[in-house]
Amino acid sequence: MAAAPVAGTAPAPGAPTSSESVSAVRMEGVDKFFGSFQALKGIDLEVASGERIVVCGPSGSGKSTLIRCINQLEAVERGRIFVDGIELTAGPRNVEKVRREVGMVFQQFNLFPHMTVMGNCMLAPMKVRGVGRVEAEARARKYLARVRIPEQADKYPAQLSGGQQQRVAIARALCMEPKLMLFDEPTSALDPEMVKEVLDTMIDLAREGMTMLVVTHEMGFARQVADRVIFMDRGEIVEMADPEAFFSAPKHERTRTFLGQIAH
Repeated sequence: MAAAPVAGTAPAPGAPTSSESVSAVRMEGVDKFFGSFQALKGIDLEVASGERIVVCGPSGSGKSTLIRCINQLEAVERGRIFVDGIELTAGPRNVEKVRREVGMVFQQFNLFPHMTVMGNCMLAPMKVRGVGRVEAEARARKYLARVRIPEQADKYPAQLSGGQQQRVAIARALCMEPKLMLFDEPTSALDPEMVKEVLDTMIDLAREGMTMLVVTHEMGFARQVADRVIFMDRGEIVEMADPEAFFSAPKHERTRTFLGQIAH
């Protein structure tokens, strides 16, 4: 529950009222356009703290756009988005505040090639959070151990496999100690033999209670980890259910068609 505002002062723009229950993420009537193309259509979604959501759907369905809107990498035309009770759509100040609490892992690893693994992991805590060098290094070593590559700390990204680079990207996000992790098809750029090591890292995070939204076609991961699975098509949330119901008894024909295609 959010703290009540100090007497005699107005709440900050976009802040929750004292009667609101704060969710990790709340989206209300969100529309997103690219020119005349509507990528998201009236998205309503609420994610509880500690919940693991997997978002799936065909290419162009809006799933990556959805999670990119959650930290305003994409601005929305209509609707409201709240992260940890703070409204991103209320202004740029709130966006910066929220981005410090949200980690994001992309399809491409986006590591700085001229910096070591340690340097990549230490940079944001020092520059954005003002963490001292000693603490930043301790965090980096902690989270590199957590993703099972502590021995790679002094190497450069080009010296690592794709799976190792993606695990560095996860460790780098964790070094900011975020409240929420967003994953945008984190295994799609990897060779098949490297997918498991990244998924195992994500499974460990889920077991530790991290709030996660994951865009992926890895349905085995969804079955094992997700609290809810969302199927998107043509910019809409078509179906949302727990994994057992989603995979064994999907309600919508579009969902059944999609699952039938990826099963082969």
